[in-house]
Amino acid sequence: MDIYLDHAATTPMIPEALEALTTQIKEFGNASSLHTAGRAVRKKVEEARETIAGLLNCSPSEVIFTGSGTEANNLAIKGFYWKAVEADLTCNVIVVAAFEHHATLEPVEWLEEHEGAIVIHVPILAHGLIDLDALAEIIKAERDHIALICVMHSNNEIGTIQPIAEVVALAGTIPVHTDAVQSFGKVPFDFAELGPTSATISAHKIGGPLGVAALILKRGIDITPVLHGGGQERDIRSGTLNAPSIVAFAVAAKWAAEHREENYARVSGMRSLLAKRVLEAVPDAKVNGSSLAMLPGILNITFPGTESDSLLLMLDNAGIASSTGSACSAGVQRPSHVLLAMGLEERDVRASLRFSLGTSTTEAEINLVGEVIAGVVAQVRAATKGAKA
Repeated sequence: MDIYLDHAATTPMIPEALEALTTQIKEFGNASSLHTAGRAVRKKVEEARETIAGLLNCSPSEVIFTGSGTEANNLAIKGFYWKAVEADLTCNVIVVAAFEHHATLEPVEWLEEHEGAIVIHVPILAHGLIDLDALAEIIKAERDHIALICVMHSNNEIGTIQPIAEVVALAGTIPVHTDAVQSFGKVPFDFAELGPTSATISAHKIGGPLGVAALILKRGIDITPVLHGGGQERDIRSGTLNAPSIVAFAVAAKWAAEHREENYARVSGMRSLLAKRVLEAVPDAKVNGSSLAMLPGILNITFPGTESDSLLLMLDNAGIASSTGSACSAGVQRPSHVLLAMGLEERDVRASLRFSLGTSTTEAEINLVGEVIAGVVAQVRAATKGAKA
């Protein structure tokens, strides 16, 4: 039994993207070179940029390719902060949602520790949405001092989709950065319509390759670079462009867009079935997060009286891959900051698992999880109870 339910961490490449990657990787040339080979590669990169821009409803010049979503978040957060402080030393406040991904939280914490940033966390409501009233009060009190507001478009652990357009409206002229890594290709994400100043997307969440992502940054806005070198991407990001992965990224993004509605219906149906099967098998289990505005494939469940690390390992032994939270914090013995921000007790946080489904997930796999989960939970509960005795 090999059942992969950790698609939010990374999902398998689709055949079309794999073919594009292997075809382009055979083409030799640096996209920044002026000779024929370089220009040929540059043409493919710019075609990919135009494809992604069209899917996002933004200008191609607003697409800045990076090596990962983490790099894109760091580029936006540090770049906006440094630019603001350079213009006004008192503009040193960063407002960030309390349940952001570590790729956002840790750059913010670094700026707090090393650059003197003042960090204000926006609380999260019990159903997993940002507290807009609290955000409005923060902006009212600190408007002249805020360098940047960070609110992710959808949460990677519980799947709730955030009201970014409303955040942007409250922010006014304050830059708003949104991590849309989990959203792009799965739910509607229109950069122009939502109105953030910048956004992060990534290839390996939608069937593209690892090692390529993009920062979407509004035209006419310059931020301080993190990497200095050739200035290949608008003089904001330096480094030789990973042309094969960029081309494959565009192919995966186009495929995801063309199949988004059918994928959403299918994956969300699998998610509902999994929730049903798990709750039938373990009646006192509890699903975390809202059921209204959700990503199709993320299901976070608390299993009272268990330890999530033990659950994960027992399920893995049964051939079922799941997660205790973000893959970027895997192996670190600390409770999920996302669930804590929602107000869950630490004992419940430590008893929660994330199942994340993808387009390859089948009904047969979901039914097998339903057959296995009760026994796994019973074993872990017995072991946990024995350890505490």
